[in-house]
Amino acid sequence: MVKLSKRKKEFERLFTDTEVISLEDAIASIEKFPKVKFDETVELHFMLNVNPKSSDQSVRGTVMLPHGTGKSIRVAVFCKGEDVQKAEELGADFVGAADLIEKISNGFLGFDCVIATPDMMRDLSKLGKILGPRGLMPSPKAGTVTTDIERVIKEVKAGRVEFKSDKQAGVHVGIGKRSFPKEKLVDNAKQLIEAMNQVKPAAVKGNLVKSMSVSTTMGPGLKVVV
Repeated sequence: MVKLSKRKKEFERLFTDTEVISLEDAIASIEKFPKVKFDETVELHFMLNVNPKSSDQSVRGTVMLPHGTGKSIRVAVFCKGEDVQKAEELGADFVGAADLIEKISNGFLGFDCVIATPDMMRDLSKLGKILGPRGLMPSPKAGTVTTDIERVIKEVKAGRVEFKSDKQAGVHVGIGKRSFPKEKLVDNAKQLIEAMNQVKPAAVKGNLVKSMSVSTTMGPGLKVVV
């Protein structure tokens, strides 16, 4: 017989696995979750009405969360020439070209987002097997391959996040911290949902989102009305 933890028992006392509630009620319910020793991330989880094996049904895009993520984003920028000083002045955490590529090839991964100018992409391709599986490879579709590094660095630092459907047709995105006021989390969630619907593939019929839930890092998933 499996022994339930104290936290698990508390969750089961407060919530059921089958109840489906509004987005606002789900986020408000987070306040009832047993406390942990760190400020958990609040996450939205989607199951999409797409065929993940069809390339024309992949879902990918970016969204500016109006209240940010509550997380300090470490940005690596691959660029050359005068863009190096510009990126450093804008607060990029790591800036370089061949030197930064070599550092990452040797195991360095101390960043959350990668931005690159177009002229760096040929050299950067050798990091595809390292950055790709981690969702860090820059791409024009995500806006992280750009000549306007000033705008993109500012947006990423201010709360721009990328979303992308996975092999199970799921999307999982952090929308803020548990310490955020409920209203800010709801605003961020609605902005994300709107951004996802805007990139709905033409091949998808009906609603893009099949099911949705809200959770915290250590908490259960609360099913939300789509």
